[in-house]
Amino acid sequence: MRLREKSPASGFARSARRRRAGSVLVIVLWIAFGLVSLALYFANAMSFELRAADNRVSAQAADQAIEGAVRYLNYLLAAQISNGSNGVLPSLEEPLCQAVPVGEAHYWLISRDTNNPIGPGQLCFGLVDEAAKLNLNSAEGDTLIWLPRMTEDLTQAILDWRDTNGNGPTVIYYAMQQPAYQCKCDLFETVDELRLLYGADMDTLLGEDANRNGVLDAAETDDNQNNLLDPGVLEYCTVYSREPNTQRDGSARINVANLNGFAAQLGSLLATNFGAARADQILATVGLASSRPGRAPGGGATGTRFTSPLAFYLGSGMTAAEFALISTNLTATEGAYVTGRVNVNTASAAVLACLLEGDVAVAEMLVNYRQSNPDELTSIAWVADALRQNYPEALQTLAARDVLTTQSYQFTADVAALGPFGRGYRRVKFVFDTSSGSPVIVYRQDLTHLGWALGPEVRQDWLLAGTQHD
Repeated sequence: MRLREKSPASGFARSARRRRAGSVLVIVLWIAFGLVSLALYFANAMSFELRAADNRVSAQAADQAIEGAVRYLNYLLAAQISNGSNGVLPSLEEPLCQAVPVGEAHYWLISRDTNNPIGPGQLCFGLVDEAAKLNLNSAEGDTLIWLPRMTEDLTQAILDWRDTNGNGPTVIYYAMQQPAYQCKCDLFETVDELRLLYGADMDTLLGEDANRNGVLDAAETDDNQNNLLDPGVLEYCTVYSREPNTQRDGSARINVANLNGFAAQLGSLLATNFGAARADQILATVGLASSRPGRAPGGGATGTRFTSPLAFYLGSGMTAAEFALISTNLTATEGAYVTGRVNVNTASAAVLACLLEGDVAVAEMLVNYRQSNPDELTSIAWVADALRQNYPEALQTLAARDVLTTQSYQFTADVAALGPFGRGYRRVKFVFDTSSGSPVIVYRQDLTHLGWALGPEVRQDWLLAGTQHD
């Protein structure tokens, strides 16, 4: 049988069909690849959108946790006022200030440990006592100058900024700025006004504490390599510290700077607390007449003027236990409020040194004394007991001005919060004022932009929680 020979034309046709089929397959594969790519793109976009939505919900939950913290603190302070404990720094146990749950969110109250040097990364939790700081509106220049990182230029600028006469040497500086502005020539309303002042660079104001959480974080520069946080001026200043210049019954406090005008009130107060005989002894010591009608004057009828309640204690011959019973009834200032007293029970050594003309050693000794004798801190009398024997000059320096108290009426709540699974970080600072007889929020500032402030341990724990959620 004879085989048919293949035609060259048919071979070319089959080859062309194969090429067309291959081209179609390539096109189909490219289309499939494009469709798959689009699907992956939109799936990835949806994943990002889901994560963004999750973060927004977490942030809203964190915001609500912060609002919950504020409501709780408002209730706590109101309850403290109602039970007669206004003026005392609230002490919060750990469950009430660390990772406190509000729904699925949690909040922390970032505080300061003013009894110990500030180490790297060790956070403290609770409320911050504003009376533990120097008041920019009342502190004198020779007090402000001793603040860490403070300069003579900034000290003068502070005095000029709050001077209503507007005659200070730095006033002209502000008109030369771009844009120009005026020296306020009035009291500070917030400590952040310091950023407007001559000589107030960020290194002076913040020091090594860039995120203002009170500890040296890993991302912050330890300029002097001492492994401790060296804060700037902002850490030690306030504009809120004041206490009502009235007794608990609403009457005016006894002004020890004008005892003649308050002799009857002082005699009544002493007799009520210690009896008439002991009252007569104290009145005689301070140069006033007897507390009992018809009794001869004791030691002179004109009385003695005292520069501060501490000076009155030193000159009265009273014991510390006796003085603690009447200390909150005394003042050396006129007016409805006493502004700028420093709470010697809570102030840091850096602040106390400013009141002692820069004597850091005596300031640290006071801090050590109050740590060793926590039961003696019922009034400012313990300062005299701590200094009288070895540091009489420092004691006289503190007694020369009405600068010390053991009362606090303003508290900062630095609230940081995380939403569910450690997302949606938020941080807001509030200042509560109870000096009017009810808790009032006088300042609110969002600090979220300063970055993470809860330390590496909290970050690690909550990042792990978020990873497990994913």
